[in-house]
Amino acid sequence: MPVPLPDDASVLLQPPDADEVACVARGVISAVAPEGGLTGLQQTLVAAMFHSMTGHDVDPLALQAELVAKPYDAREFAEDMHRRNLAFRGRVVQMMVTVELVLNPLPPTVAGRVAEFAAELSVHDDLEDVLHGFADSGRRLAAIDFDRNGYLHDFDVHHLEHLHVGDGALTGPWTPVEDDPGLAARWSSLGDLTAGTLGRGVYDFYKTRGFAFPGAPGSAPPLLAQHDWVHILADYGTRVESEIEVFAFIARANDDLHAFSLLAMVVSLFETGALAAGAGLFEADRGHLSQPGMAVRFGDAQRRAALCTGSNDFMAADWFAVADKPVAVLRKELLLPPKSEEARTAGSVGPWDAEGISPFQLNAGRKLAAAEGREYTGP
Repeated sequence: MPVPLPDDASVLLQPPDADEVACVARGVISAVAPEGGLTGLQQTLVAAMFHSMTGHDVDPLALQAELVAKPYDAREFAEDMHRRNLAFRGRVVQMMVTVELVLNPLPPTVAGRVAEFAAELSVHDDLEDVLHGFADSGRRLAAIDFDRNGYLHDFDVHHLEHLHVGDGALTGPWTPVEDDPGLAARWSSLGDLTAGTLGRGVYDFYKTRGFAFPGAPGSAPPLLAQHDWVHILADYGTRVESEIEVFAFIARANDDLHAFSLLAMVVSLFETGALAAGAGLFEADRGHLSQPGMAVRFGDAQRRAALCTGSNDFMAADWFAVADKPVAVLRKELLLPPKSEEARTAGSVGPWDAEGISPFQLNAGRKLAAAEGREYTGP
């Protein structure tokens, strides 16, 4: 039987101390280590995430050596977590899934072990079932699995008023909308806002990269465009590494554990390439989470989101309702902390930094400026 969740009288809500952090790290390593031990990327991810999210450092290799002498199974770990609630246990399982997802191919033994740990913790994660089946069959991940078993499990086109799309334009979550002049005009009107506001930042963000506004030909799906506001709000560029930071931030900011599927999708696109395409626009491009410093940047994005006030579903926000607010004010209201110095040193950049835009986007932005008869003023 799974270890039950605690009642209100016995639940432990304080942040974990160093001993409990080491206990959790042993559990994560026990679940995700393939035959032969943790890979280099797994080691750096575990170390970075625990450092950022708990303030305590762990040594994955030392803990792995301890586990050789004294194995730690799913039941023992769940019993040690008996006072932790579903939110805490769910985040631990998400950490396990993150660290297993970077294995390519994903061994069935690892997927099965993570599923066992989740079950003992009383965490029922449909996405983990999908990954287990994926590993068993050896097939490539299907985007529909992420949608049906994750953030979009209860998707309804009639509940997306915050996207401001015309009636009947959306048939699915990642449907592009390229013939909606009203929607395109709404996005274009952001250019009338004062410099320093969120909306004006998004307008300039699009113009400097040559992006088409949602509703216009060649534009991204309106749902995917929701994450563009987060680039400005949280100060992240638009190279692939920054996209990983943005989705790590979005997934951790939302207390609904289903939101993690968005990050799982991005890791599967931009690290292993196990997912060929996703979100109606992204295509696989392997090896970006393995880049130097990315584990630190990844962990810091999660830290910043966790410290924001409340639970925030940034993909379901009506951003136009706050478009006229200064970015600085919105950050203050959210209690959004700045990036750590470690993340900046590791290469985390903002949308206005020269390193925060890809050469392709820079060229597209310059071409758009020339076509519109204006001077290019991008990063």
